[in-house]
Parts: sequence; C-alpha cells; structure tokens
Amino acid sequence: MITMAMFILFALFLPLLLVLMFFHVISISFVKLGIPPWVVILIFFCCLVGSLINIPVWYDLHSIPSPFYYQPPDISGRIIAINIGGCAVPALVALYLLRKAPLLKTVIATALITGLAYWLAQPVPGVGIQMLFFAAPLASAAAALILTRGRNAAPVAYVSGVFGTLIGADLLNLSVLGTSGIEILSIGGAGVFDGIFLTGIVAAFLA
Repeated sequence: MITMAMFILFALFLPLLLVLMFFHVISISFVKLGIPPWVVILIFFCCLVGSLINIPVWYDLHSIPSPFYYQPPDISGRIIAINIGGCAVPALVALYLLRKAPLLKTVIATALITGLAYWLAQPVPGVGIQMLFFAAPLASAAAALILTRGRNAAPVAYVSGVFGTLIGADLLNLSVLGTSGIEILSIGGAGVFDGIFLTGIVAAFLA
C-alpha cells in the first residue's frame, strides 16, 4: 500500500530521476563519439559553471572622473569577452570531434548554420546578441543528417552547430558593439548559450 509519505518522496525524486536518466543517455551518446564518461561529466560541469564566467579579450574603456574625490570614477565603454561555458569549452569539444567529421560536409553544414544564425541574431540591449535557442541545434542536426545521409552525422551536427552559431550570431555581429544599446558583447554568452548547449545534446542523440 502506497502511503502519502511514499507518494511525496516519489514526487520529489521523480524530476531528479528523470534528469539522471536523461544525463545517462547523453553520456552514452557522447561515449559513442569517443569521449570518456568522466570527460562528459567534466564538459557539462564546465559548460554550466563556465556560463557565468566571461573573460574580456578587447575593450575600449574611458573613465569619467567624479567631481567628488571620495567617489570612484564611472567606467564606460565597449567590451568584447569570451564566455567560457558557451564558447571556449564547446569550441574545444568541436575541435576534438572535427577529426571524426567529414571535412567538406562539415564546412558546408557550418556555412549553412552561420548564415541562419546571422539571419536570426538580434541585438538586445542589456543582453547582447540573442537568437531562438532551438534554431541552430535543429538546423545543424537536419543539415548533418541530409549531408551525411545519417552516417557519422553527430560530429558534423556538433561542429557545425557550435562554430556556425558562434560565427554567425556573434562574430559577424561585432559591428553592433557600441550601437543599439550594446556595450558588452560576450561571445557564446547569454543570448546564444542555450542554443550552443542544446546543440551538444541534440548532436549526442545522433551518435
């Protein structure tokens, strides 16, 4: 007989169970790509934690001195940063998987996703560049399946999804920095991180 306490415990642990089952499936898929299980855990951890870390690589700052000597100066200007979880980690994984992907088909898929990402990307004040989070993952998966005819599609989907999004959404939109209210542009940051993270999950399911 199921008691109320058992039902409550089941209801509380069900979401955790689903997450663990989902992560287990993802881990198996990444292992098929030649990535050890402990590395998969490390990748997911670094992506999630690294999404909070932005490393400035270029800045054009100017200080506005305060009329009161005891107040710190106001700092304003333009900053370009690299997001660890949305750019650095996925790019390293993509470079690793590139050796498993057919080069020509990967280049074509990346070009297609780059064009799509550039078309969909929108500058949003206070956020940076933003685009539909599911567009690149689904498009890269579809392009990979079509170009490879289902053979070795996973690495093509991951590489094209990551590099296509970073190039099309962020790098090709660096010109908006300082305009449209955009003062800080984080490559792989808030506006596109969800899409890049989801790209890895969708690509893993193709393995």
